[in-house]
Amino acid sequence: MQKKNPKRFPHKKAPVAGTQKHVHSDNPAGLKNVCVYCGSGSGSDPAYSNSAKILGRDLANAGIGLVYGGGGLGLMGEVARTTIKNGGRVTGIIPTFLSELEHMLKEVDELILTSDMHERKKLMFEKSDAFIALPGGIGTMEELVEQLTWSQLGQHKKPVVIANIKGYWTPFLDLITHMKEQKFIREELNVRLSIVDNANDILPCVIAAHEAASKDTTIEAAKIGKSKVIAKM
Repeated sequence: MQKKNPKRFPHKKAPVAGTQKHVHSDNPAGLKNVCVYCGSGSGSDPAYSNSAKILGRDLANAGIGLVYGGGGLGLMGEVARTTIKNGGRVTGIIPTFLSELEHMLKEVDELILTSDMHERKKLMFEKSDAFIALPGGIGTMEELVEQLTWSQLGQHKKPVVIANIKGYWTPFLDLITHMKEQKFIREELNVRLSIVDNANDILPCVIAAHEAASKDTTIEAAKIGKSKVIAKM
């Protein structure tokens, strides 16, 4: 049976009062869209939702598009709605079977309905120049690990940034360190990622990592604000 193509629904949004589309001349060359992985829940700490709102605002102000999982709940809804509210552009990509469960957000600029999770992740990868992981659950972690794996195996050089808000991802980062100590992550197959602890540092980190990747260089122990960026771990 031939697989159906994803359904695409471009939306023309009415302008939000007091906002306009932001196009900045200092936008990094080639950094057009950033994929954000995050939870469809809000979590137990208000800092998680606040970080999603800060990121949405910063993406809009920088003229960088948001690519995300298309839902309207939790951190997913927060980052998308805040991007839209501040005049940014949003692409939502969601499997048909999740459209009701995750309250598909229809106010986005482009809404793509896919037949399954694999197609969703493929399109999110193809449409994005970098990846950010905010706090989230198993799905968020799975998406994050997939990008780290592809990077580790040399399949892409797109930056992967972990927003370790309130230490949320610390147990995961400790596990990566443990894997390296136990020689399951070998020196020739380093995991390339960047880590920030402050929501205001997320986008500057993405921009710095993207510029470094475009020059085929690495960032090791660089500083952005108070946050450490690690491209090799």
